[in-house]
Amino acid sequence: MHFNNQQIIPAARTVKQFDQVLKSPFEYIVLLEVHISHLLSLKREAERHHKKLIIHADLIHGLKTDNFAADFLCNDIRPAGIISTRSNMLIKAKARGIIAIQRVFLIDTIALEKSYSMIDTAKPDYIELLPGIIPSMISEIHQHTKIPVITGGLIREKANVEEALTAGAVAVTTSNKELWQTFVK
Repeated sequence: MHFNNQQIIPAARTVKQFDQVLKSPFEYIVLLEVHISHLLSLKREAERHHKKLIIHADLIHGLKTDNFAADFLCNDIRPAGIISTRSNMLIKAKARGIIAIQRVFLIDTIALEKSYSMIDTAKPDYIELLPGIIPSMISEIHQHTKIPVITGGLIREKANVEEALTAGAVAVTTSNKELWQTFVK
């Protein structure tokens, strides 16, 4: 069972969105684009609301994606999950029992081949594909890697979510608040 069968994972881009997600029934939430100094307090607030926080390491302001940053996130913040394009970040997360999610951008065949190589190195728990509006790639990448796929990016309407899930995505990340409300159980 992936993310306790939660098919939409709200992605909060701002502290205001984060506060809105805390009031929602969603268990797993993604945190994007906050300052490093806010991480610990936001993690504690998420825990207080019984939320499992997934942090997008590459988008945290003031945080590099080197091994020191990986140690800081894994040892000091200890989120439920980490999203990154960096293998070192994901390898450390997995070693510490934190969900490791490799973000992959579907730009062209060369980028996809490089991503496969990074996936072989990091062996993430999940792959997040962007943009999420290419359903045929979801099943192709899952078949190639045997790793569950999450998708996100440019998900603008309910049909985008449904197509991604039908194509085999285990969940869809979105910062679109209207879609959060559409998929509340």
